[in-house]
Order: sequence, then C-alpha cells, then structure tokens
Amino acid sequence: MNSATGKKITSVLSQNAIYFVLIVLIAGIAIKDPNFLSVNILRDILLQNSTKAIIALGAAFILITGGTDLSSGRVVGLSAVISASMLQLSDYPRRFYPDLPQLNIAIPILLAILVGLVVGLLNGWIVAKFSVPPFIATLGTMVIVYGVNSLYFDMKPNESQPIGGLRDDFSHFGTGYFGPSGPYSIPYIVVIAIAVAGLVWLVFNKTRLGKNMYAIGGNVQAAAVSGINVKRNLIYIYAIAGALYGLAGVLEAARTGGATNNYGNMYELDAIAACVVGGVSTSGGIGTVPGVMAGVLIFGVINYGLTFIGVSPYWQLIIKGLIIVAAVAFDIRKYVAKK
Repeated sequence: MNSATGKKITSVLSQNAIYFVLIVLIAGIAIKDPNFLSVNILRDILLQNSTKAIIALGAAFILITGGTDLSSGRVVGLSAVISASMLQLSDYPRRFYPDLPQLNIAIPILLAILVGLVVGLLNGWIVAKFSVPPFIATLGTMVIVYGVNSLYFDMKPNESQPIGGLRDDFSHFGTGYFGPSGPYSIPYIVVIAIAVAGLVWLVFNKTRLGKNMYAIGGNVQAAAVSGINVKRNLIYIYAIAGALYGLAGVLEAARTGGATNNYGNMYELDAIAACVVGGVSTSGGIGTVPGVMAGVLIFGVINYGLTFIGVSPYWQLIIKGLIIVAAVAFDIRKYVAKK
C-alpha cells in the first residue's frame, strides 16, 4: 500500500468515523445477543429516539453558529404541558381545563410550537442585541422557562398533578403506525422525525440562511464584513431551533400519553452530546444532518442495547461520558491542526 492510498483510507475513516462506530456498536451487541437485530428492536430504538433527534437538530443550528442552547429541554417540557393540558378527554375526571370544549387538535399543537418559537426568539434577541454569551443567555431562559412551566402546571384545579387522559387523536401521533399492525409497520413519529431531518437538511444546504449560519460559525467577523446581517440571522436561527423544541415537546407528550413540568429535564445535554458525537464542531462552522442523526442513534443504541444485554445503567453512563469526551477531544485536535 503506497502512502497516497494510506492517506486516502485514513481520510475516509476520519470523515466517516461516526458511522463506523455505530456499525461496530450494533455488531458488538448483536454478537452478545443476536435477537438485538430483530425488526421490533430497531423500531423501538427509532420510536424512543425520534423526539430526541428533533431536539438535536434544533441544537445543531445553534452549535454550528458557535453557540450553545441550554434551554431546549425546558422548552420541550413547557410545550408538552401546554399541548397536553388542552387535549384531554372530555370525560377525564381531572381535566386541566374542566370547562374547555374539545378544540381542533391543530390549535394546541400550533400554540405549543409557537411558544417554543417565542422562547427561541427571546434567546436570539438576547444573544444578538446584547452580545450575551449564548451559554449564559440560554442558561437564564432555561431557568425562566422552567419557572413559568411550573407556575402553569401548578394552576388550579390541576395543582401540579401529572396531566393524563389525552385524546386518542393526539396520542395517535406518538403511538400510531402506518400500515397494518405488525413488525414492519412504521410509527408516525419516526416518519415525522425523518421529514423534519429532511427539511433541516434543505435549510442547511440549500438556503441562504444555512450558508450564513456556517459562515457565522466559521468566522463571525468575516461574515459581518462580507455583508451578512449577523444579528438578524442569529435571531432567525434561534427561533427555528425553538420551534423544533416545541414540536418535540408536543410529540413527547403524545408518545408518553401525558406530561409534567419535569418533562425534558437534561434533554439539552443529550442533544448537545449527540451533535458533538455526530461531528458538529464545538467551535462552530461544521456539522451535518446525517452526522447528527447518527449521533442520536449511537446514544439510542447505547441506552437500549446495553440494557438489552444486561449492562448496568451506571456503566452506561461511564461509556456515554467517555464517548463524549473522546468526541470533543478529537474535534479540538482537528481545530488546532487546522489553525
């Protein structure tokens, strides 16, 4: 093997390392228990990680600009509570709004997504207008959103009781399937996540906003000098991310059949970790939709697969932590080498 071929192989391995890791991880678990490769297991993994994929895609918008968003998990929780509180069965004994008529399903869903978008606008405005570091800005809104959600959740007559008894037409988004019931039926929520990934890919690769996003993350001063309105683009980007968190919250409530004010807790860390492992640079300017989806699947396989073969949850945390640290270290080495 000559040096040119070796360099080419090394380059291919480096650029596609995330996919090789995913394949090796699945193969290792399958060797331990071949039943892991069944269609039902694959469907369960996709079902459980669809909302996390949508959250991670929203987080990727922010990370590519060189920022970070700590409010995503709490926005998911607020959107879940808002949509669930308005879409309960009329005969459920502990309705959040006892006298609320049966609304068109689109109204609470759109309202919950709009709430997420407004929080994203607030984040973007704080970051762009006042030059507050994204970490601090979104840390503040994370706390505020949780407080608002808790106050809403504690309203009479609910008084912090878990919201349940959701309407069938709403729950169907999270638990329903295309086609007849069976191992090859496709969950609605998985199709929605794939559709969202497709739309985000278009924004990343085929729109001016996507090109501006990568330019801002690569070098914000150069982007401003080249004529990009950095502040306006940041506000748009944070708003889109917020809307995606809102959608994820709606789907999470539909999938689980209820909501509490603690929904979404720590989801932001899972989303950021999936992005980083999936190749989204912590320095900004680099990231792809397939990489993000692969990162989500890696953590989904770890959570489901290691439990499937009987590995302690504590070991799972250690393994996840090591993967995150290794991914960030690898990213920083590439950044330093490029500099």
